[in-house]
Amino acid sequence: MALQRLGNQEARWLFLDRHALLEQPAGPAKGADLLALIHRLGFVQLDSINTVARAHDMILYSRRPGYRARNLKRLYERDRELFEHWTHDAAVIPMAFYNHWHLRFQRDTELLRKRWRNWRRDGFEARFETVLNHVRDHGPVSSSDVGKDEKKGSGGWWDWHPSKTALEYLWRSGALTVVGRDGFQKRYDLTERVIEEHLRPGNSCNEAATINWLCSAALDRLGFATSGELAAFWDTASPAEAKSWCAGQLRRGELEEVEVTLADGQLRKVFARPGTVEAATELGPAPGRMRVLSPFDPALRDRKRAERLFGFHYRIEVFTPAAKRQYGYYVFPLMEGARLAGRIDMKADRDADLLRVTAVWPEQDIKWTAARTKRLEAELERVARFASVGLVRFEDGWLR
Repeated sequence: MALQRLGNQEARWLFLDRHALLEQPAGPAKGADLLALIHRLGFVQLDSINTVARAHDMILYSRRPGYRARNLKRLYERDRELFEHWTHDAAVIPMAFYNHWHLRFQRDTELLRKRWRNWRRDGFEARFETVLNHVRDHGPVSSSDVGKDEKKGSGGWWDWHPSKTALEYLWRSGALTVVGRDGFQKRYDLTERVIEEHLRPGNSCNEAATINWLCSAALDRLGFATSGELAAFWDTASPAEAKSWCAGQLRRGELEEVEVTLADGQLRKVFARPGTVEAATELGPAPGRMRVLSPFDPALRDRKRAERLFGFHYRIEVFTPAAKRQYGYYVFPLMEGARLAGRIDMKADRDADLLRVTAVWPEQDIKWTAARTKRLEAELERVARFASVGLVRFEDGWLR
């Protein structure tokens, strides 16, 4: 029997709908409404780079233009509706999901102790009790508050002093909780003082129930996926666990295999819930306005999936030497309707009160017209207001 087929346009619509990008960017963006959006996305990745605004703020702004950074800070630090931990990277996650992170704490406990020993972070294990006692006695701390007698490195994560490493380990394994950030520096407190008792990790973890939730919740947010894509979404279940989950769901009729048409016309077998193909045909079209996305937008997190679905090859070049960059240090994708239409290199120059646009690269199949320039200008005026600068300035030769 032939598999049902999901056309490329319908697949894009479904994927964008699950990422809150198929509707007009509008609506309330604080309190319960903002929390509902983050629930829908699953998590929001955190990143410190601030060429226009930080990644987490751009992610939320691109969907709710009324959003401001203080709204997320209040939800996270005051209301405690979010917690910070890792998916594929550091992220804020709805507190309602916290009990599903017990397995992550357990696995990080084992993985990081071995990995960090191999990286010769000597002495961090001996600092656990000292760091915990310091937090217990003094309240929330940052890395600068511990290990003051230790030699401080001048590098990044690979150059942490032992007490900083202990802080990170105790957070990743669940004994400490990040309660907020000063600038972008984390503040840690005892989990028992932050997380409600019924949510805290116990002595055991229901691994099967957690794997079931991780895979099911990932599928809800992707619409369709391979087992490997489900495993990668939260980055806690292993590929083998996700593969086994899909097989079991398939046997019970709770999943079906379908074919999705990729941007290049090839077909790819994926899993979806029954009725997904029919539901996808009722979605769309996407809003025609131009929209700037964060390089860390959830819709682009899986770069290979985005390339297969949209034909958009994107790699961030922050760690690429300047002479070897194809585009720029921190280049933003441009979405127009259900297409990734190009990318833009821009920066907020707050001293000059300007949003400086260095370059725009349309995709090869995009004809850049005067109408597109107007749509881009309208979007950049909105972005400039969000970034708290007054004017947009295009540099000479900006259209590449």
